[in-house]
Amino acid sequence: MQKSHITENADGTKRSLSNRNVQMIAIGGTIGTGLFLGSGTTISKTGPSILLVYLVLGIFFFLMMRAIGEMLYSDPSQHTFVSFIARYLGPTVGHFTGWTYWLGLTFCGMAELSAISTYTQFWFPNIPAWLIQVVFLGILVSVNLIAAKIFGEAEFWFALIKIIAILALIVTGIFMMTSHSLTPLGHASVQNLFHHFSMFPHGGLSFISAFPMAFFAFQGIEFVSITIGEAKTPHRIIKKAVNETLLKILIFYFGAMIVIMGIIPWTHLTPQSSPFVQVFKLAGLPAAAAFINFVVLTSASSSLNSFIFSAGRHFYQLATELPKESWMHQHFAKISKSGVPAAAIKISALLLLVTPLLSLTSATGAVFTIVAGSSNDMYIIVYALVMIAHRKYRESSDFLADGFKMPWYQFTSPLTIAFFAIIFMTLFFIPQDIVGALGAIAWTIIFGGITYLHQRSMVSANADN
Repeated sequence: MQKSHITENADGTKRSLSNRNVQMIAIGGTIGTGLFLGSGTTISKTGPSILLVYLVLGIFFFLMMRAIGEMLYSDPSQHTFVSFIARYLGPTVGHFTGWTYWLGLTFCGMAELSAISTYTQFWFPNIPAWLIQVVFLGILVSVNLIAAKIFGEAEFWFALIKIIAILALIVTGIFMMTSHSLTPLGHASVQNLFHHFSMFPHGGLSFISAFPMAFFAFQGIEFVSITIGEAKTPHRIIKKAVNETLLKILIFYFGAMIVIMGIIPWTHLTPQSSPFVQVFKLAGLPAAAAFINFVVLTSASSSLNSFIFSAGRHFYQLATELPKESWMHQHFAKISKSGVPAAAIKISALLLLVTPLLSLTSATGAVFTIVAGSSNDMYIIVYALVMIAHRKYRESSDFLADGFKMPWYQFTSPLTIAFFAIIFMTLFFIPQDIVGALGAIAWTIIFGGITYLHQRSMVSANADN
C-alpha cells in the first residue's frame, strides 16, 4: 500500500500531525499522575512483583493496539477507533460505544480539571478552584480550536516535561545505586529489590487488585489511534507509533519503578506520599515537592488537552453517523476553516464546565465519584468491543492480507479478549471498585437497551417511508 501524502481529508480536517507529535500524544496520554503520585500505592501492594504486573499488562495493551493499528492501516481516514466498532458490529453497538466512550472521556476530563485546581492551589491557595478551572479550560479549548498542529505542539511540550522528570529520576537513581549512596533508609542498591522479596507479600488478593490499578495507568494509550486521521503520513506513523510507543512507556515505567525500589526499600513505600518526591528529597533536592507538583500540574493539563481533542473527534464522529436531517448532524458534523470539529469540541468543553459548578459544593462529590468510577470501568468493555470488531474485520472484504497485521492473531485475539474479561471480574474483588463495576454493567444494560430500541425505531421509520 502506498503511503498517504494527502494534506487535507475529504471532510476538511487537515493532516498536520507529525510522527513526534503522535508519539508524544500517546506517551503523554498514558504516563500521568498514576506514575508520579500513585505508584507508591501499587508498589506497596505487591512489592517488586509490580514489574510483572506492568509487563503482563504491557503485552496485552500492545496486542490491542496492534488490532486497532491493523484496522487503521486499512482505512487511515477514520478519526476514531470507535468507527470500526460501528462498521463491523453494527450501528447499535457503535452508537452505544461512541456515547459511552465520549461520556467516559468527559468524566476523565472533569477529574483532570479538578486535579489541576488542586495542584495550582499548592502555590496559590487563595485563588478559588472554580476560577482556576475556568481559566485552564478556556486556554486548552482555545488551543484545540486553533488547529490540530497547535494541539500537537502543546502535547509535545507537555509530554516532554514528564519525560524529563522521569529521566531525571532514573539518572539520579542510577548514580545513587552505583555509588551505594547512604540514605536514612540504608544504602541505595538494586539489591533492595530482592531484599525480603515475595511474589505475594500481602496475599494474592492484593496482587490481583494491583492489576486494575495498573490497567487504568495504561488507559489513554489508544489516543494514538485518534490522531492518525490527522497525521501527515498515516501508514508510516501507524507502524512506528504502535510498535514503539508501548515499548517506550514500559521503559519509563520499568526504569522509574526499579530506581524507586532501589533507593527506597519497597517495605518503606506508602500510598500517602509520592515516591518521586521521596527519591528527590533523599538525593538532596529540597524543592522536590514543588518540582513534582509542577510536573503533575503539566501532566494533568496534558491529559485534559488530550481528552478535549479526543472528545471533540468522538462527538463529531457520532454526529456524522446520524441522518443528515437530524439536529445533531446539522450542528455538529461540521469542520471549521482551521480544519477541526469546532462545534463538537465546544459542546464537549461545555459539559466540562460542570466541574467548576461541582467545586462550589461538596454535596455532589460522592455522586461524581461513583459516575466517574463507572465510566472508567466502561473502558474495559470498550476495549473488549474493539477487539471483537477486529475479529469481524478479519472476516470482511476490508481485510488486507499484506497489511499491518496483528501477530499470531488466532491465538492472541481471543486471549486478549479473555484478559479484558478477567480484569473486569477482578473489580469485584476490590471493595472500592464494586460500585463502579456494577454501575458499568447497569449502564451497559440500560443505555444499551435504549440505544437498541432507538435504532430499531429508526429502521422501522425508514421502512415505512
